[in-house]
Amino acid sequence: RSPSNPTYYWGNCLILPAPPHDADLAQWLRRFDEEITSRQPESTHLAFGIDAEELPGPLPSWRVAGIDEFDVTAVLMLERPGLAAAPTVRDTPTLVLRTLDLPRELDLAVDAQVAARDGSFEEAGYRVFRHSAMKRVAEMQAAGIAQWFGAIVGDVLAADCGLIHDGVLGRFQYVETQSEWRRRGLCRALVHHVCRHAFDTLGLQRLVMCADPHDVAIGIYRSVG
Repeated sequence: RSPSNPTYYWGNCLILPAPPHDADLAQWLRRFDEEITSRQPESTHLAFGIDAEELPGPLPSWRVAGIDEFDVTAVLMLERPGLAAAPTVRDTPTLVLRTLDLPRELDLAVDAQVAARDGSFEEAGYRVFRHSAMKRVAEMQAAGIAQWFGAIVGDVLAADCGLIHDGVLGRFQYVETQSEWRRRGLCRALVHHVCRHAFDTLGLQRLVMCADPHDVAIGIYRSVG
């Protein structure tokens, strides 16, 4: 649960220990209500993660219940020896890669994230969600366990992402690039910069990134290492 951000699907979810069967729906709906909804009435969604290498079988009852969006995520890992050489960025002579100053630059990040959102998200609600998420990141940054990074061209935040860590393992958060700044190498440069910072400055041993295995962005991440 993420009490500070109850509408965040993957901050308020159940991770199932194995692929469920169709007949398991009632059990997991009851469990979700016990753990999430009854404690946080604002969490009106249903979100279930499955930690498994194989997909579950058909789940028609789940779809009838409204659980009808299904995504597969690839987990990528990197240790220092696997980091590729620094990439080249095209046509951006004023590019600066740096850590954002939160909370002072929180609204800058939120505005960029809302502008780059998927078309399926309604703007007002998505802005509330991202603002709550970034406020939490700012608190974690103050505690020394998170940082947010930006690729800034002139006065524009063209790309941004976060890194949350425990001193050994770091996990990337929300890598995104503004549509007008794509296909110039900004995302690759930003991710590489964060990797170098994680290994050289934070002393982390391993980095993790979750990505859509069918999206072009996963090729960018793999090219970094």
